[in-house]
Amino acid sequence: MKKRVFPIIIITVLITAALFFFLQALLIPKHMSETKEGAMIREYYKNAGGNEVVFIGDCEVYENFSPVTMWEEYGITSVIRGSAQQMIWQSYYLLEETFKYETPDVVVFNVLGMLYDTPKSIGDSSKQEAYNRMTLDDMRWSKLKIQSINASMTDEEREKGGIWNYIFPILRYHDRWNDISKEDFQYLFHRDQVTDNGYLMQVGVNPVKDEYPRIPLVNYEFGDTCYEYLDKMRILCEEHDCQFVLVKAPSLSPVWYDEYEEQVESYAEEHNLLYFNFLEHLDEIGIDWNTDTYDQGLHLNVYGAEKMASYFGQILSVECGVEDKRQDVALTALWESKTETYQQRKAKLEAEKQEE
Repeated sequence: MKKRVFPIIIITVLITAALFFFLQALLIPKHMSETKEGAMIREYYKNAGGNEVVFIGDCEVYENFSPVTMWEEYGITSVIRGSAQQMIWQSYYLLEETFKYETPDVVVFNVLGMLYDTPKSIGDSSKQEAYNRMTLDDMRWSKLKIQSINASMTDEEREKGGIWNYIFPILRYHDRWNDISKEDFQYLFHRDQVTDNGYLMQVGVNPVKDEYPRIPLVNYEFGDTCYEYLDKMRILCEEHDCQFVLVKAPSLSPVWYDEYEEQVESYAEEHNLLYFNFLEHLDEIGIDWNTDTYDQGLHLNVYGAEKMASYFGQILSVECGVEDKRQDVALTALWESKTETYQQRKAKLEAEKQEE
């Protein structure tokens, strides 16, 4: 009798486990048609390896620089490890993970991340949790992911299950039943590519209408936690013989105060780092706020991102010594395919925009 019961128990356990993971896969947001930012972290693993330049940071990198343009004009291979409202400790753990897959010549970090010192820096804790999820859910499991989760969780997240909600996402998304759509079944076991080497393309045009007010702040100082992780990224790059370059992307909001600029310039000078504030070079880059932004200057559209990539690509080539790889037959074939995908996406989005 016992011999018959044991296989039944095993089969029951396997069926229960399969059902559990099926439901979990069904309930997890797919980020295909909306909030595509949530799909970007997963895409890095397909593009890892052989990148001379790796961008780390928030929307000011993944919407403002076109890797394909840098390849076309300078033969530079690059990838963006960006995510929405990426906190600086998340940037650090993503960077440390990156060195497990490749060793780039240059790591580019966007200094807007210095504004946020704690998991609740942006205000609404539920909103921050949503941003955390976009960065952490699709990061591959390792000690680094666990460390990033522990550094990122808000107090509310800790009170409602903590890290177990990340280990078993169904605990977090169990109430999505009413939101289940055709997309959840369509992308149950696969995802479409939403970026081009980490660049999230936008083709809309929404000009800047008014100047963003420079409201005086009580405190302009970057927090100790931000400096701690900036130091850790710098040291990590030094250990891997990799240049660590700081940039401020050409976005008009959040406002970049002179007091912020002074702190970054001081840090870059102290540690002999290259730092480029592209807000000071808009005319040289050719940015036109009537045509090159899709959201009134918060981010660039593809036309602005291509200008930005063209300008920064020359800096990477001349000042950072990044090599032109277009003589490499295998890389050329790979990037020709990436370029074709990029151009097809651009044409498709432009056609859809004209139909609106």
